[in-house]
Amino acid sequence: MEIKEIGYLKTPFKTKFGVPRQSGAVKSSKATLVFNEPFQNSEALRGLDGYSHVWVIWGFSECEKTEFSPTVRPPRLGGNTRVGVFASRSPFRPNGLALSVLKLEKIEKTEKHGHVLRLSGADMMDNSPVYDIKPYLPQFDSIPYATGGFSTEIENYRLTVIFPEDIKRELDTELIDRLTDILSEDPRPSYINTPDRVYGFLYDNYEIKFTVQSKELTVISIEKK
Repeated sequence: MEIKEIGYLKTPFKTKFGVPRQSGAVKSSKATLVFNEPFQNSEALRGLDGYSHVWVIWGFSECEKTEFSPTVRPPRLGGNTRVGVFASRSPFRPNGLALSVLKLEKIEKTEKHGHVLRLSGADMMDNSPVYDIKPYLPQFDSIPYATGGFSTEIENYRLTVIFPEDIKRELDTELIDRLTDILSEDPRPSYINTPDRVYGFLYDNYEIKFTVQSKELTVISIEKK
């Protein structure tokens, strides 16, 4: 079977570091789905505006592997505990396919790309390829009594994010709120816990640097690139 790229996602995340670990974990995380030809056709979207959320099938384009590994080490479990690849959401998969449920904010017609989807709750890098989208059906896709395996042990893990006042004065409130949501999820692999280490990642046109001590993350600089 040939899998066609129907489009790609534009997001502020330029590298893997800093990307939310799950869709919906950071509800303010935005994405725009741009369609390729011949899928850039408004008729293909007819009726989609009646749904609040969509499933997006996309590709882990930066996590290619040549050999199959039956187990992986989820970062949230400390990086040393192995689980089966099919019991995880690791990006290192046999086919590198990802599945995310995102909120459909609106369908917008643009001059350059025709109709695009404005989405939120994104958990993917900029320019990630998209292979398909399907509407989210709450009457079938939501299972309240489902169990979450080992993920339930760490679902409430969050950091307190501290912005020094001099940095806050240079930024608008919306950007601070978005960065707080992203950083509180702790972008670091769990097996790295060096209090004096400075971490950094690119978000949109900014380079963010921070340190972490215990459960407090302190932003030390934000520079526009």
